[in-house]
Amino acid sequence: MRLMSLLLPPALLMAATTTFAAPPVAEVKDVPTTYHGTTVPDPYRWLEDSQSAPAQTWMKGQGAAARSVLDRIDGRDAIAQRLAELADAQGDAVGSLMRLPGERYYYLKRKVGEKQFKLVMRQGLSGAERLLVDPEAETARTGVPHAINYFKPSWDGKHLAYGMSAGGSEDASLYVMDIASGKQVGAPVPRVFDVGIHWLPDSRSYTYTQTVEMKPGQPVVETYMDTRVLWQRLGAKTAQPVFGPTVTPQLGLVRLDVGQLYTVPGSRWVVARTTDTTVPEGKLFAARLADLGKPDARWQRLATEADKVVDIALQGDHLYVMTQAGAPRRKVVRIDLNKPVALAQAPVVAAEPKDGALQGFDLTPTALIAQLRQGTSVLLRRYARGDTVGRNLPAPTAGTAWLTSAPAQDSEALLYVFSSWTEPTRWLRLDNGLSTDVAFGARRVPANLPDVVVTDVNVDSHDGVKVPMTILHKRGLALDGRNPVLLDGYASYGFSTSAYFSTQTMAWIERGGVAAFINPRGSGVHGDEWHRAGFKTTKPNTWKDGIAGAKYLIAKGYGSPKTMGITGGSAGGIFVGRAVTEAPELFAAAIFEVGLLDAVRAEESANGVTNISEFGTVKDPAEFKALLAMSTYHAIKDGTAYPGVMLVHGMNDPRVDVWQSGKTAARLQAAQAGLPDARPTLLRLDAQAGHGMGSTHTQRQALAADMQSFLLWQMGKLGLKD
Repeated sequence: MRLMSLLLPPALLMAATTTFAAPPVAEVKDVPTTYHGTTVPDPYRWLEDSQSAPAQTWMKGQGAAARSVLDRIDGRDAIAQRLAELADAQGDAVGSLMRLPGERYYYLKRKVGEKQFKLVMRQGLSGAERLLVDPEAETARTGVPHAINYFKPSWDGKHLAYGMSAGGSEDASLYVMDIASGKQVGAPVPRVFDVGIHWLPDSRSYTYTQTVEMKPGQPVVETYMDTRVLWQRLGAKTAQPVFGPTVTPQLGLVRLDVGQLYTVPGSRWVVARTTDTTVPEGKLFAARLADLGKPDARWQRLATEADKVVDIALQGDHLYVMTQAGAPRRKVVRIDLNKPVALAQAPVVAAEPKDGALQGFDLTPTALIAQLRQGTSVLLRRYARGDTVGRNLPAPTAGTAWLTSAPAQDSEALLYVFSSWTEPTRWLRLDNGLSTDVAFGARRVPANLPDVVVTDVNVDSHDGVKVPMTILHKRGLALDGRNPVLLDGYASYGFSTSAYFSTQTMAWIERGGVAAFINPRGSGVHGDEWHRAGFKTTKPNTWKDGIAGAKYLIAKGYGSPKTMGITGGSAGGIFVGRAVTEAPELFAAAIFEVGLLDAVRAEESANGVTNISEFGTVKDPAEFKALLAMSTYHAIKDGTAYPGVMLVHGMNDPRVDVWQSGKTAARLQAAQAGLPDARPTLLRLDAQAGHGMGSTHTQRQALAADMQSFLLWQMGKLGLKD
């Protein structure tokens, strides 16, 4: 359907609020709780038991109601078709590239027409591609979508460890295969969620991190507590526990210290690093590799949480540590493991930059290569030995350059992936200062893309602080306040939005849409201080920065409150949810995608307890007050007209429980019941999805079509079919 560029016909204006079959009403069963003298209502606490029959019935009814509405949007199918055309025109999708000695390349690849990424390898950049793991085979066998979560080849290339999970659950089991024969070695190991697989230098054994087996009645908050690092020798029937709160209690680990062990060829050491799975700052230890598994192994403590370690790399007798303690834009220091010193006294190898913020780093035999953030762009900077300032490496243009993984540190040549707002992903090899394109698949630039204008601005927020935002739209677009606008934000954990090419964004811009990406406080766009300015008790800055961004877009004529949309996902649910509940008059529509929406009750969930370090705990009076302020569910007011809201969630989400969206949907629907101008609140659910990781290409495309058509419908650009 052609977008209306001037005044909308009355019939189409009415379409945004056309009546339809109402979703099931959630029963109110208030469970008020008093925290530090404040009583907090909770009318839909019963939905937290999401597997109960009443909750399942209500959610299935909500999902069916949402589906019936979305399928009636006139133009949704055309959007889905265009999204598919653009995605296919890009060619094969490649990700998670890893290079190991002998010019062996391992990566995930999804060819055009395929639903899921497969794990492949090649010997040499021009070598023939070999399929190693095809999750579609398991999907066909079980009828449930499967996905590869992580992989780690052995240093000698003879074995491959990988994790696979079902239905978007991320509940991965660890598999090991003999690469030559393709046969599985031993039985799968359950509850190995993450990529913390590390082969020992001789490639005859590996370590992995396993969560505990939950017993009936055990509190769900203990899911990630007391994890153990186990050492598995190839051919052995059992693995040996070697690190963890219950294994090495003499180290003073707490129950949420989730550890990994790092080893590399050419080093006599093993390094243990812990986090709470959410923030990177944790504890750091080292021991001689020859002592691993011995009762008297001497672990040297190298750092605590106060040292704010965010990244490490082991090379020979030295450990390179990126820290933001006393350096909010981060620096890298080097520790001699033969005679370690406190981190504050360790020599600096990459100084805190004045022109950006360091994001991460890798090592070559003679240099350190860091990723340097400057706004939404990420550059590569090389630090030769003795050069603590470094020099920027050439890039194709302004955009985002991320190093691919090369854990063996055996080559000066680098591979990196590059993208910009207007240029699709490219893989490049950097050697002697020259970049050359590398083909890992048939990757193309789709034809007839719109001519996009990219504008970087700094928005004045509520307190005068300037917040960076990037605006994309078609060249020549009239700034008359009538364009559909989508404001996107995240802003937690210090994560920042980087320049990236998206066919979904291109499809939005083709239809006359404006895409705006903001890095509010809580992101790390200006380093750790910017993150801490939207953290725990300062979290209101995050959504107030978002509101300022929306006001700027309206004031400059990009859109109006009738055409303004906003979206955020996961922890970005705080950004979108609280912007909508604090300033509903600014928005026509919003997408809450797998959002953290009930911040007060979040720490009662399995993954919520790990997020206390980022958002706070209700046990602390000041942090409770902050959690209540950032909780969308509790900010909803009866009798208030909110924008049209679509809440998106996978039923198998392990990171943000589905009840967060369920409770918020119920509250939004109840608060607007009976209002003559009430817009819809839809709860879009996927029974075979989780937090988004592991979703098939088909699932992602369907979601994108639903999101864009819902937004355009609520903005008055699309109507409903009879």
